[in-house]
Amino acid sequence: QVQLVESGGGSVQAGGSLKLSCAASRYAYNNTCMGWFRQAPGKEREGVAGIYTGGGFPYYADSVKGRFTISQDNAKNTLYLHMNNLTPEDTAMYYCAADEYWRRCPTIATSTGSDFKYWGQGIQVTVSS
Repeated sequence: QVQLVESGGGSVQAGGSLKLSCAASRYAYNNTCMGWFRQAPGKEREGVAGIYTGGGFPYYADSVKGRFTISQDNAKNTLYLHMNNLTPEDTAMYYCAADEYWRRCPTIATSTGSDFKYWGQGIQVTVSS
């Protein structure tokens, strides 16, 4: 069974921080491109960050570079997104995704995620001014 379950969202003031978690099944986690996407109301879904779980090199969208950090815990089959210095422009539904094709990761910053096979249900992040 392939499963991705997000947690850790919520509402914060601008300048605050949140940590998102994505608990994955073993098949979804091992040797896959795993990443985070987000979609704000009325906007296209966009790639935020990604990492190849077999190698561990991270990729980030320019809009979050220096503020967000993607990481993993192999013992827990869990992917994380640490979000710092949040702004109202970060308000969106955030999704965890995975795909077996490793080359999904280097281009995730310019991807809408349409080619990713496995998805979580999404979790809301709201940043107020």
